[in-house]
Amino acid sequence: MDIRHLAVPLEGEVANAVVSFAGHDVSLVAIVTDMVRRGRPVVGLGFNSIGRFAQGGILCDRMIPRLRATDSGTLLDASGERMDPAKVLHVIMRGEKPGGHGDRAGAAGAIELAIWDLNAKLADEPAHVTISRAFGRSGGAKSVPVYAAGGYYYPAGSGRTLADEFRAYQDLGFDAFKMKIGGASLAEDVRRIEEALAVAGKGHRLAVDANGRFDLETALAYGRALEPFGLRWYEEIGDPLDFALNREIVASYAGTVATGENLFSASDVKNLLNFAGMKPGRDVFQMDPGLSYGITEYARMLALMEAHGFSRAQAFPHGGHLINLHIAVGLGLGGCEAYPGVFQPFGGYPPGCGVGGGEVRPTDAPGFGLEEKPELASYIASLGLPGRT
Repeated sequence: MDIRHLAVPLEGEVANAVVSFAGHDVSLVAIVTDMVRRGRPVVGLGFNSIGRFAQGGILCDRMIPRLRATDSGTLLDASGERMDPAKVLHVIMRGEKPGGHGDRAGAAGAIELAIWDLNAKLADEPAHVTISRAFGRSGGAKSVPVYAAGGYYYPAGSGRTLADEFRAYQDLGFDAFKMKIGGASLAEDVRRIEEALAVAGKGHRLAVDANGRFDLETALAYGRALEPFGLRWYEEIGDPLDFALNREIVASYAGTVATGENLFSASDVKNLLNFAGMKPGRDVFQMDPGLSYGITEYARMLALMEAHGFSRAQAFPHGGHLINLHIAVGLGLGGCEAYPGVFQPFGGYPPGCGVGGGEVRPTDAPGFGLEEKPELASYIASLGLPGRT
């Protein structure tokens, strides 16, 4: 009946080695239907993940008008009772040339994910159940391994230390963590790693993320310094499309390498698999459905991984939010990240999610459960959805 978009600002003044997130926002999309559950119209909610920007221009000028102009009946799945996410994706991509991924992929992802939320709500079940069934994986695990991501470079005078931050995450039930590197000297980053390990306890409970900052020489120097710590992984080391650099690090670094969050299509992932030297059973893939046209395209990425001898247990989606938690559970992935301390109102999970023992379990709320997240409530309300005050 209607499609609405809202650019939602991210809270926080944190920065990684490449960008400050002050001024970043996220595209929140609502798809309103004439179906009624619990006395009000069913609305599918989705967003394009965090760490980039909202895509209001692409959504409002191109994709949403295409969807509005399409007969809803042509978008149904074989049952005739649910929307087909792949058909929706085909419509919103009409007229778009191949390649040119990036903001377009995130815009499409916001709509496609809202369709999954809608379908799960129509079935009155959590999204991970709908996703699992759609890909023939019904009856799988109800929780996945999780780690708390953070460890940013905070502004001078903020009065917060890395150890304080990670201890706060421990109090929430997390026992594994990820921190940023590359925004300071190698010596200072080594000091920060030691500070983090004083809380994490062991190297396999701490990952580090360079956010694509390093050239080969710097990447190798950091690799030599990191190796003795036995860290969980060394992430996003150089430019995301510099597969030759990644291959050299994988060959020289004894630990685990993680990458993929800045690859937004199955074709990009195919090149990563062919040319970046990633090792089956060891290295980690971090593609994010919300940045990559949604679950339809993400499933193609997983199929490529498996065809190349990798396991979906090596997939840990970037994002640290509730939607990717449901995707990780529904598709049986290796785990997911959480942003319990930053990137509100999207980062982290609502209070009902069970965190402990190194795992997280989503609630039983229909859909992705975004309505359960207190930080999002005012933004959802500002969409002016029918039947809600």
